[in-house]
Amino acid sequence: MQESRPGIGHNGGVTTSATYAPAARTIKRPNPVAVGTIVWLGSEVMFFAGLFAIYFTLRSTSPELWADRTELLNVPFAAVNTAILVLSSFTCQMGVFAAEDLQPYKLGKGLKNGAGRRRLFGWGMVEWFFLTFALGAIFVSGQVWEYAQLVAEGMPINADSYASAFYLTTGFHALHVTGGLVAFLLVIGRAYAVKNFRHKEATSSIVVSYYWHFVDVVWIVLFLVIYFLK
Repeated sequence: MQESRPGIGHNGGVTTSATYAPAARTIKRPNPVAVGTIVWLGSEVMFFAGLFAIYFTLRSTSPELWADRTELLNVPFAAVNTAILVLSSFTCQMGVFAAEDLQPYKLGKGLKNGAGRRRLFGWGMVEWFFLTFALGAIFVSGQVWEYAQLVAEGMPINADSYASAFYLTTGFHALHVTGGLVAFLLVIGRAYAVKNFRHKEATSSIVVSYYWHFVDVVWIVLFLVIYFLK
């Protein structure tokens, strides 16, 4: 056992090793907003899993109806629309990289701090998120156009069980995409509102990207199930 050795304290008193306390360690806790978003997205996975179950049940119970209705779907158009949404996920992540470096705007436009990395076009978070917003809006507009075409070809939402399942599933996804577009506008507005872009604002952009990537992945699975599952 190590012997305690006396020493002289700051106030002139005698201290021993037993009186020394180790410095408090800083505990890095996960961001509560990010954790809450991930938990909420987990519940959204269960929601969409129920919608997928409707499709698989319909396919097994009504194969003739499934085969007949899938012939009306415009697969090439849906593929292009899907590519647009996938591209928006990449532009969103570029905006996150800029936000992590505390670069809200294009280089040379009021940038006061940050890593200063050379980026494509020199864009910051705001420019990349504006582009992501535009791509997402094009995707939603494409879905609305597809709905109009299907209704014109005799498949409104109340036509049969397949039509109800199709509009319900894709419609809920379109609402999620619309919610993501609103979130992008809020994050962009916050970047303009604050004087200094800090880690708090960067965290907001990261959380929105979690949601957007989730919406992207869900649509890829939906696209495969709806347009390619025969």
